[in-house]
This record gives sequence, structure tokens and C-alpha cells, in this order.
Amino acid sequence: MKQHFELKGECSEGSMQQEDLELIMESDISFEKYQGSTVFITGATGLIGSSLVRCFLCGNRKKHLDIHIVAAVRDENKASKLFGDLLKRTELEIYIDDITKPVCYEGRIDYIFHMVSVTASKMMVEHPVCTLETSYQGTLHMLELAREKHVKGMVYVSSMEVYGIPDVSLKEVTEKDLGYIDIENVRSSYSEGKRVCECLCTAFAAEYGVPVRSARLAQTFGAGILESDNRVYVQFARSAINREDIILHTEGTSEGNYCYIRDVLKALLILGYSGNNGEPYNIVNENSHMQIREMARLVAEEICDGNISVKFDIPESALTYGYAPAVKMRLSGEKMRALGWSPEVDMIEAYQRMIYDMPKDK
Repeated sequence: MKQHFELKGECSEGSMQQEDLELIMESDISFEKYQGSTVFITGATGLIGSSLVRCFLCGNRKKHLDIHIVAAVRDENKASKLFGDLLKRTELEIYIDDITKPVCYEGRIDYIFHMVSVTASKMMVEHPVCTLETSYQGTLHMLELAREKHVKGMVYVSSMEVYGIPDVSLKEVTEKDLGYIDIENVRSSYSEGKRVCECLCTAFAAEYGVPVRSARLAQTFGAGILESDNRVYVQFARSAINREDIILHTEGTSEGNYCYIRDVLKALLILGYSGNNGEPYNIVNENSHMQIREMARLVAEEICDGNISVKFDIPESALTYGYAPAVKMRLSGEKMRALGWSPEVDMIEAYQRMIYDMPKDK
């Protein structure tokens, strides 16, 4: 039995992550849509999943929303370490399960946010079958659960990697502009898996009326990144903290599309109750579009005031590191903005906020 205790913040006191949650509460999100509901969040120990759990907890504390949060995880110890004292909150339930198998949750569910997938590039290359199976089976079972529970809304968290290599003549890539994916490349297990899951969402919306929307996320980062995160922008941040040169293992010409975690959370909350069923929505800050090498220089010159350099150490095969193929693509966020969403945090502020919260060597 959980005991009553004094409600405090959902993140470390004085952190940018906590400030982000407070700012979301002050936004024009229609929080009343979630009043008294039960939300089911998969991938709840990942960056976005755990941040969304904290966001709903903050909504309960600040706005008295009375939301019951079911955080679906595979590793109870990881969840305990990540959420700590938040597990004393009576409205937070940890649900231990493997969603690649049918989910048997007995309680009511009003909203589902599904974000389980393999995210480590090396894993995609070394275990492509697991990568595909996790995406497909997990999404199928969540859609079946959404149908069974007659949910009010479901958000499937997809990725901009569904675009593959789009037509380079396009000035902006909209949700309709899918490109080529090389299915003989085992790294495609991730991007092709995301495509088939979006197709599943469209099928369940059309055949069974499941109110599901797909969120095609740009690269998402910011305050609250996990210690285990080793994606390129986190590596750049660690180089900045340690005042070490940034080492690129590619030419860095691939064009990145990015969005700060606070802006992503706001978009997911909006998609939970609005948008066209069965359709995808790009979630991207169009002003943060840049090449990898441009981002590296931004960190070296703007964040570190030129005190570190950008250097290149390129292996013979990109598969050594599991990198995705180089892509030139500028995502359009127009469709998501039509729902009333607008990103606020630019690349420099995103790095500043992320680095502020990252552990520093004493």
C-alpha cells in the first residue's frame, strides 16, 4: 500500500527538466481532455516515455487532473532506479510486461502512448530480427489493446527514418513524400519496421475505428537525457562538458532534423486528443535543420566558444558504427502546426538546457 507523502517536483530541484514540465503546464494544451483518465505508456523507461510519465504526474500536482498513469516496462529494477520516490505517488502504476506478447491489462484505459522500439543503431545491425519483431509485435498488441478498451486516443511514436532516402529535389518533405529504403541493408530493420507499424495503425483506424495517430519524430533530445544515451548529439554534449574535440566518424553531410524534448511532449499531448485517425504527423522544429558537421561546429564554436575543434576519423564501413545512410532531407512540420502546435526551443538553447542537467566530472 502506497503511503501519502508530500508532493514535490517530478525531477531534480532546479533542473531544466523540471522547468520544462512547469512550462508545459503553462501552455495552451487542452489538459481537460485528460481529466480523470487512465493513460497507458509503453517504453516508459526511455527518454520520451519517462518524460511523458513525469509530465502527467506534474499535471496531477499542478492542475489536479486526477490522471492514473500506467507505465509499462520490462525491467522493474530500471524503472525503480529511474523514477525513485515518484513510485510513492498513488496515481503511478508500474506494469511489468513484454508487449511483444499479448497484453492482459484488466483496468480501464483511455489513452495509449506507444513508444517501444529498438533505438540503439548497433542493435539494429546485430539483431535485425529482434528489431523488426519488437516494432511489429509490440504495435500490433497495443492496437489490439486500444480496440479492446475502446480508447479515446492512441499515439504511435514513429520516426523520420520511415522516409528512407527521399527525392533530393524536394525543398520540404511532407508526410506523403516517402523515399527509398534498401531492404538488403540490415540497418533497414528499424526504418522498415516503423513503416509497417504505421501501416498497421492506418489499417486498425480504417477497419476497427481505432483513434490512432502516428507521430513521426525528428531526432529528439534535451534536458533529462539518460546516462545510457549514446546518440551523436549526446556525444557532442559530452565532448563540450569535458572540453574534448568532437570526433566525426562520417563526412557529417547527412542532414538532421531535430526537436527539443519539451516541444515533442507538447506535440504528443495534442495528438492524444486531436488529428486525423490513421494518419502520420511530422514533429520537427524546422529552424533546427542542419548537417551533422554543422551541429558539431555549432557545439564547438557557440557552446564551447571555440575552445574545442571538430575532427574526422572515418572508418571504411559505416556499418562499423551502425549509422543510417546519409540523407538530405528537410522535414515539413506544417501538418502538425495546423493542430495548434508550435516548437519554441532552438538548437543552441536545446544544447544549453541539456548540458545544464548532464552530470559533470568533479
